[in-house]
Amino acid sequence: MATASDTLRNLSVQPEDGSNQGLLMPKLQYRFRVNFIDFGAVGDDQGALTLTRQVIDAARPQVQFDEITLNAYNSRVYLAGKHTWQPLSINVRDDASGLISKAVGAQLQKQLDFFEQQSAASGQDYKFSTEIQILDGGNGINAPQVLENWSLAGCFLQQANYQTLNYGTSEAVTIALTIRYDNAIQTNGSGELATLPSAGVRQGGLQPQRNPS
Repeated sequence: MATASDTLRNLSVQPEDGSNQGLLMPKLQYRFRVNFIDFGAVGDDQGALTLTRQVIDAARPQVQFDEITLNAYNSRVYLAGKHTWQPLSINVRDDASGLISKAVGAQLQKQLDFFEQQSAASGQDYKFSTEIQILDGGNGINAPQVLENWSLAGCFLQQANYQTLNYGTSEAVTIALTIRYDNAIQTNGSGELATLPSAGVRQGGLQPQRNPS
């Protein structure tokens, strides 16, 4: 006997093999957390944890490849050149206890001592790491499970915007952070890297797949 639930498999696009399947559960934008590692003053783990709790929104990494053009006989071929990770924006709520502005100020001070006008000797003196994790919604006795993890290495604050104050609004005070980073690695919930498919991989690189004639 057919039931209403049997129709759910018909609510998605039918693949080429003719077998209908139900829609996959999407990752939800509001189920996430951002972890800051070695951010701000040395040993100030409380400031980093507080920063995690005060995040409003965060962008995921964006990468762009330079384009290399090879001019051939009657046409052109395009290759991927060097890549660039675009700066990433994270907005946080400022708090009445001052922990957020203190942590952000400490990170900026690590990058440049504004009072003494003295800069750090090397990047390792001020750079931090960031993790952006998409979660499954667990909480309380059911710890949240990580569905996707982005690890950003070599981070520093490219910009810290303390935003405006306004008598005409009831909104919370926020700080907009722009983070520049050297590299980003994407893994799944088990910490596994995205890998190339085995088909077509040969010694010396990917081999072209020929269509049967």
